[in-house]
Amino acid sequence: MNLEDFYRVIRNGHVRAQGIVDTVPDPLLVLDQELTVETANRAFHETFNVSQDETIGKHLYELGNGQWDIPELRRLLEDVIPKSSSIVDYEVTHDFPNLGRRTMLLTAHRLHHPDNISRTLLLSMVDATDRRKQEVEKDVLIGELRHRVKNLLALVQAMARQTSVEGRSGAEYREAFLGRFNALVRAHEFAFSENKDVPLQRVVERTLEPYTGVSSAVLIEPGPPIVLASEQLQPLSLILHELATNAVKYGALSAPNGQIRVRWSFQAEDAQRLRLDWEEVGGPPASAPTSTGFGTRLIQVAAAELGGHPELAYGPAGLKAEILIPLRPSSEG
Repeated sequence: MNLEDFYRVIRNGHVRAQGIVDTVPDPLLVLDQELTVETANRAFHETFNVSQDETIGKHLYELGNGQWDIPELRRLLEDVIPKSSSIVDYEVTHDFPNLGRRTMLLTAHRLHHPDNISRTLLLSMVDATDRRKQEVEKDVLIGELRHRVKNLLALVQAMARQTSVEGRSGAEYREAFLGRFNALVRAHEFAFSENKDVPLQRVVERTLEPYTGVSSAVLIEPGPPIVLASEQLQPLSLILHELATNAVKYGALSAPNGQIRVRWSFQAEDAQRLRLDWEEVGGPPASAPTSTGFGTRLIQVAAAELGGHPELAYGPAGLKAEILIPLRPSSEG
């Protein structure tokens, strides 16, 4: 082999090695034992928007605006070559030039050599910004789910304990408890099936659908197109269910010609507050209970969860309920 052929072999080997490095999709640096950049792959130049002149021959800590000059990272890198150690997924969060604030995971290994005499270090970088953001969002969602499940179990326990047993058979107690429990299940499923805010009219129609019986039994009057946030669905559904259950037992829906009328509007003096009116007509007179039962307490608690409060009026024409609910910023009128 003459000298020209020898140079050609060396050049081809170099081109092939650089091609392999450039094929790696994540930014990659090849550093000497002094942590000076010997070569960088295409992904590094494209990711950090730098040229070869700004990279090759530069010390790692001089790159960019000094984003890699971190005392702890410096200590770890200086141990990789002499101690044959490695760094895996060292996290660096920094305001990178041309990129903004990003989170990078660094992995460093000494370049393998059969005689274990390599003084070269491979440093790869993975942009984990989106992954870290998703992990944070997942933690928030898990925390919210735990909170909701805890509240849900507490509510079921309260339903079981406080649904009256006096003067009821086991079957009657079961019917009363399961009615409330099924309403809770439907409200919970409805809230979790929606990935966005929901029109109030849809919530009212879906909750009162089991109680319509005949088409005229429940009259839902058109109102302004108010939108509810997903966390408002469950408490409002429980309130409507409890009012409807009482109407079936004691109120308008216990009479052949009884009717429930539901309407809503913005409170006159406050456009950020919803007024929901429940009116029963055509049924027996409504009288205030002698003691506060669980149904009434459930309505009060659910209304409080909405940030509002209920007003219940008992009269000869039937029950009237007014519920004031603060609107979320997503609500529209």
